[in-house]
Amino acid sequence: MYPVLIKIGPLTIHTYGFLIAIGFLVALWLAVREARKNDISQDKLIDLAFYCLLAAIIGSRLFFIATNWGYYRGHPVDMLKIWEGGLVFYGGLIFAVPTALWFIRRAGLQLWRTFDLFAPSIAIGHAIGRLGCFCAGCCYGKPAEGLPWAVIFTDPHTLAIRGVPLHPSQIYEAAGEFINFLLLIMLRKRQTFEGQLFWVYIMNYAVIRAVIELFRGDEVRGFIVRGISISQGISFLLFASAAFMLIKLQKEARKQ
Repeated sequence: MYPVLIKIGPLTIHTYGFLIAIGFLVALWLAVREARKNDISQDKLIDLAFYCLLAAIIGSRLFFIATNWGYYRGHPVDMLKIWEGGLVFYGGLIFAVPTALWFIRRAGLQLWRTFDLFAPSIAIGHAIGRLGCFCAGCCYGKPAEGLPWAVIFTDPHTLAIRGVPLHPSQIYEAAGEFINFLLLIMLRKRQTFEGQLFWVYIMNYAVIRAVIELFRGDEVRGFIVRGISISQGISFLLFASAAFMLIKLQKEARKQ
């Protein structure tokens, strides 16, 4: 809708990058706030967040470039233009999780306790970031002629198809992640074992993403086979992994 937030002479602030930054700051604020309640080192938590942010940006961009290699092979400079959109969440997650595991072990933090603390933050930060996708026009939806809430992108700088009513798939995902955030906040009060919040977040998002993919119209995101996108394939694997870990951790907690 509005890819450029502010443009003053040579200074250009892209809405996508701005909302990604806002999402990160809100997520970090919530995590730090929860850390105070649980007597967890805030300095270590902030360091962890920035390491994971860096890993997530690198991973999400590399994943996007890999799935669009036909374009970037001929436009190598464009690989660096992350402010214009083009970050794949699952790519960021794949890079951020091992980075978090490394830092948690190095800093002497408790593994599942730390992951649980960050789970709601990731959800709300992602929800805000998807609003940035909507503004940039990336991750756009399929044509939706006659749909009352369909959106038409007209800005010449948008990454979406212009002049055609589309499903607001970015808004769908932002709404799904906001609901995920609220569910995790409610679950936190009834949590019965460590690791529960994190794996419920993973399970919920796997379902959200698999459904949202049905409405996506950006064919360049990559497919395993016709009709099943790469992100849906990853969603299926993550859902199964989350179900396994929830059962495993619950059994271990009962034994203790």
